Amino acid sequence: MKFDLAYCISLDAKLSIYDVRDLNFDETMAFDSAKEHFQCPNDACRLAFDAANELGTFNAKNVNYVRTPHFKNLPSTRHVEGCPYVSLKTPASGVEAESAETDDSREEHFPSELLLIRREYVRKESSPAVGADVQRDEPLTPSVTSSDEPPSRDSAPDRTSIFAHPVECFVSNFDDKDLLKRMPLKIGEHTAPYGSFFKKIEYLQDNRGLIYWGKIKEIKDYTQSFRIDFEKKVWFEKKPYSVNVYLSKKLIDTYRKRKAFLEEIKHAIESGRELYCFFYGVTPELKQVPSKKNPEQTFGVFSANIENLDHFIVREAPGLADK
Repeated sequence: MKFDLAYCISLDAKLSIYDVRDLNFDETMAFDSAKEHFQCPNDACRLAFDAANELGTFNAKNVNYVRTPHFKNLPSTRHVEGCPYVSLKTPASGVEAESAETDDSREEHFPSELLLIRREYVRKESSPAVGADVQRDEPLTPSVTSSDEPPSRDSAPDRTSIFAHPVECFVSNFDDKDLLKRMPLKIGEHTAPYGSFFKKIEYLQDNRGLIYWGKIKEIKDYTQSFRIDFEKKVWFEKKPYSVNVYLSKKLIDTYRKRKAFLEEIKHAIESGRELYCFFYGVTPELKQVPSKKNPEQTFGVFSANIENLDHFIVREAPGLADK
């Protein structure tokens, strides 16, 4: 069992580890989880102990990860009697002590809805006397704002705006087909079990508006833009067609997590490892593309331009290999 939430003192909010990862890489907001202070999400624990009674994080700052991110107890973490988090395993050391992790690396907390409006945080201005090195007992008091109704602090992870969370649920539990058939997921007006909402790229014609995924054949680096070619092909009118998605320079340059994304995609190109791509929001369509050898001739390919990098992931997923 892993911590589904933790209370962040400076944001005065309960966050999932995926919220924390998102904030770490967001260039529009100053946030560093290594300098933040997280406490037990159980209100009774926070009231019973001082601000030094903290939780740790696992895979909160790694751009590329395979093992499931989460919050965890530290050796010094205390809980009140009856707290549901008191029995969780305590690592041997440190906030990011990955070598100490021994759990099964499965995401156990399934969000029932992926919100398409991102949860945003705005810190209230602190007094000059507080400065950057704010004391633990004098946290900043930010407010939570959003252009739409934000997910409730206490409802996450039942609702999330972070695409990586449902993707991790699907990837880390891929072998448990019954679980994926039981757990529901809603995006927009569409609701389906996780097992049905995630559609293999070769079957993209079966239903629109799903999360499409597949093994990557090649990532084409055009210096300022990228094309993802999938290994599997789509059969249409008794013919096989290649599938790809395109990431434009404008899309990347205006992305709020541009540095982390470029680090992620370049690592993917250089790693030589088997990688998978997940995306939501667009459905590849059959297009006629000019041939490089003979521009007067065209060939068919299922292709789409990614429109939102918040709903796009390239990652390792060993559990999906050859399945």
